[in-house]
Amino acid sequence: MPLVKKLACVIVFGSATAAMEAESYLPVRGLPGRIIPIPEQISAGCGLSWKAEPEDKDRIVKALDEADIKYAGVYVLKI
Repeated sequence: MPLVKKLACVIVFGSATAAMEAESYLPVRGLPGRIIPIPEQISAGCGLSWKAEPEDKDRIVKALDEADIKYAGVYVLKI
């Protein structure tokens, strides 16, 4: 059975420290997602990213901005 790819919001971090801050901060705020390696379609960042549903993108980005957690990019792509 072939792997079915679906759209996901992927937020790339410029440092492992920022990724770990997000991993601690976002769930406490009730925001969904998890840390994953950066997908092969993206060639930037520290190697870590946050994966969530596309419809949660704006809420997650707002929370990261409010907490001053730096990210290198926000993508919606099939993974």
